[in-house]
Amino acid sequence: MSEPVKPLRVLVVGCGNMGASHATAYHTLDGFEICGLVSSGASKQVLNDKLGGGYPLYSDYQAALAATKPDAVCISTYPDTHENFAIAALEKGCHVFIEKPLADTVAGAERVAEAARRADRKLVVGYILRHHPSWQKFVELAHQLGKPLVMRMNLNQQSQGSKWMVHRNLLQSLSPIVDCGVHYIDVMCQMTRSKPVQVSAIGARLSNDVPANNYNYGQLQIRFEDGSVGWYEAGWGPMMSETAFFVKDVIGPEGAVSIVAKEAGSAGKSDNVAAHTKTESLRFHHAALDKNGAFEKEDTWISMDDEPDHQELCDREQLYFLHAIRENTDLTDHVQDAVNSLRIAFACDESVRTGRVVML
Repeated sequence: MSEPVKPLRVLVVGCGNMGASHATAYHTLDGFEICGLVSSGASKQVLNDKLGGGYPLYSDYQAALAATKPDAVCISTYPDTHENFAIAALEKGCHVFIEKPLADTVAGAERVAEAARRADRKLVVGYILRHHPSWQKFVELAHQLGKPLVMRMNLNQQSQGSKWMVHRNLLQSLSPIVDCGVHYIDVMCQMTRSKPVQVSAIGARLSNDVPANNYNYGQLQIRFEDGSVGWYEAGWGPMMSETAFFVKDVIGPEGAVSIVAKEAGSAGKSDNVAAHTKTESLRFHHAALDKNGAFEKEDTWISMDDEPDHQELCDREQLYFLHAIRENTDLTDHVQDAVNSLRIAFACDESVRTGRVVML
């Protein structure tokens, strides 16, 4: 009779929105065991209470890493800590799950990727949309539209109070088109299966609360080798409009596919993290015309009423992480995709700051 598989002991670093969701997954799913919660402030105690208490709490990451000797580390802190935290864990022989972006520079992301390869440990980056069946369907249908593709996406977030504080903290190291843009750049690359060759972008600093060297609104454009083009817009702050803050569609010679999230995309929802991944329904518009010049086929509506909620998506991410470790999955492409999408996002950031088109 074989011995039962020991649960993976995970140190959770960062106990805010995403850290709390990942910790909830570790707390409820078979195969995981939380060995400690780490944050610099009170969020670890709030999370511990939510989970029923009993987990060791730490304010210092290095001390927690030494004390708990985990099998894996989950990093959901601000991006400017990602590189150092991830490399420290990998050098201790830990597997790493890390929220996007992988690092706050391309060189830093490459160093993390190399540290994972050198340590022969698994590195999974939190690209949550890759685990969403509705977004998988969105990408699949895009492949039926022919080439070139035109991709239009945005996610503007009207924030106040503690959520504006989180955005201000993020703006200390990254712009919205880098922090959020990597998700949608990754989706565009999946849709086109083509090499991006050129980017241009614009940005604006809309508040004195934003660091003088950064901007809280940005819009990027990407041109691909196959002639496809993509557009993405992101803004954070109390001044942001909630009119059309949620646009996700792709157009090709054969028609168009759009996410129609009437509830999640309605006013007052842009600061709700659960709304950012919802689709609700997909609208597939068919471009073919009959002999009279009218549409041959009515639009097809695909209901996504049974789509997973935000917590279930986090659960799926962590099950993917667990499976990758236990089955020794080759994550080379996964990590390279994360580095590449970050490289494209930073090229867009360079375009904002220089006012020039950047060739890739």
